[in-house]
Amino acid sequence: MRGSDKTSGSLFSYVDLEARVPQSHPLRVIRGIVNEVLASLDAEFERLYEGRGRESVAPERLLRASLLQAFYSVRSERQLVEQIDYNLLFRWFVGLGIDDGVWDHSTFSKNRDRLLEADVAAKFLEAVLRHEKVKHFLSEDHFSVDGTLVEAWASMKSFRAKDGSGKPPPAGGDGQSKSRNAEVDFHGHKRRNDTHESVTDPDARLYKKGKGQPAKLCFMGHALIENRHGLVVGADASTATGTAERETALDLIGHQTSGHLRRVTLGGDKAYDVASFVSDLRQFAITPHVAAKDKGSAIDARTTCHPGYAVSQKKRKLVEEAFGWAKTIAGLTKVKVRGLPRVRYAFTFTMAAYNLIRMPKLLEPA
Repeated sequence: MRGSDKTSGSLFSYVDLEARVPQSHPLRVIRGIVNEVLASLDAEFERLYEGRGRESVAPERLLRASLLQAFYSVRSERQLVEQIDYNLLFRWFVGLGIDDGVWDHSTFSKNRDRLLEADVAAKFLEAVLRHEKVKHFLSEDHFSVDGTLVEAWASMKSFRAKDGSGKPPPAGGDGQSKSRNAEVDFHGHKRRNDTHESVTDPDARLYKKGKGQPAKLCFMGHALIENRHGLVVGADASTATGTAERETALDLIGHQTSGHLRRVTLGGDKAYDVASFVSDLRQFAITPHVAAKDKGSAIDARTTCHPGYAVSQKKRKLVEEAFGWAKTIAGLTKVKVRGLPRVRYAFTFTMAAYNLIRMPKLLEPA
């Protein structure tokens, strides 16, 4: 018998959101971990808000919504709020009932500054790593580190001389429309970080990945992974300089091994094969398993002859999976915030999201 195509609205709904989500959905595993992690950060959230005044949107809901933005490649917070409004799965994950209203998209930008002041992203990452279901997969002895460029939310036209020279002509001149940017010819003009600065994001630096690559305004993201499953155990962002990778690597591994009694290894690519960096690692009782340069390497056969060195060289590439996911799925190819503190918050939070998205697969029964 053919079914009816008549539409009839119901005044009441008796189906709970919980029943709409399949028991096998991977977000169930993630949501359980996230809820327990956020509960452990309750005291941190309490200190961020005054005890009087109108209630704001709960930070727990904002963080859950930010995770969805990374998981589902939602390109903007405006679109994220729109999807939460009509997507039952999103409402369930965030903690909104089917009749609850959704906050305005501008709430994210206002609350982000409050959260970054308390370094919530770093504390969220640490709390995820402390969770019983996560820490079971972590290695305590073998780590790898790497850095990646994150393009800044600023155009090359904003990169202007610090002394005010070379200011572009006002829009509307020479027959141009006042609604568009003024035409500027940069051909033959040398622009450097010591003489120029972005007026849109002064923290961004002009940097290129290697010879023959284009120079872009960017920041540098850093991640420290454990070598067993490639989970990120430390993350940070910095201005893009030639020494930022090594300087931040020392901070990340130093924080990770603080109070550690056993000797650990640290893998890295050839950019870390520098005598000063290798010497600093050895002073901290850390064995440098960095890729050796063809000429002038700071490590020798005393390190490279061990089987563990070859293993570290294979495992260190797992960090590229975190960077690849962050840029292709989570939208960090070009960060959508300005200023180093906000970029650091966004990058660290995304690395925590990467750990969470890995958990359903890792927790599958063998």
